[in-house]
Amino acid sequence: MKKTIALFVFGLLAILTLNVNAQEESSWSTGADIYSSYVWRGIKFGNGPAFQPSLKYSKGGFSIGAWGSYCFSDTEATEADTYISYGLDLGKNSSLTFTVTDYYFPASAYFDGDSHYFEPMVNLGLGNFSLAGAYMTNAEDVYLEAGLAVGAVNLFAGAGDGQYTKDTKFNLCNVGLKTSKEIKITDSFSIPVTGAVILNPSTEQFHIVVGFSL
Repeated sequence: MKKTIALFVFGLLAILTLNVNAQEESSWSTGADIYSSYVWRGIKFGNGPAFQPSLKYSKGGFSIGAWGSYCFSDTEATEADTYISYGLDLGKNSSLTFTVTDYYFPASAYFDGDSHYFEPMVNLGLGNFSLAGAYMTNAEDVYLEAGLAVGAVNLFAGAGDGQYTKDTKFNLCNVGLKTSKEIKITDSFSIPVTGAVILNPSTEQFHIVVGFSL
């Protein structure tokens, strides 16, 4: 496992080094979100609000980045992920994106294999409709999700097994809707705000989440 982690990190750095000089075709971006609580695929992590920083480098359809989540009142919900993705434009408002994510939980040492979970994921966008499929290799958990944009609202329904459901059997686990708007602060500055209602039919947990981006 340590070798796998080391190779993954080396790959991230190598790709970044090969592309860092092509500034005219590449871009860096960074940001941070603050959410009332951290809910992921129908599962709530930690207690209280969560601070979620991110950093990404993009070139063409390729991107490499890091994303984290740090709950203000629960260190057990700490998460620091890295990922590589490549997106293809299929035309007619359609796209296909491949992503590999290393989920890391800093409660244990970085090179401790039990702290990492690797997940390949595929996203297909067909106009206002989307489909996604992911497989957590360590835990062998499957997650599938369908989404539909209707005006300013995004509807979604996800199903999975393992960690996503109460009895680990494949079932609906993430159903809801989300929407966003921008709150104007000045003529040249506004803050994006996102709200969502989420139901996990398997665990019978219901969440209302709101957050803003910086």
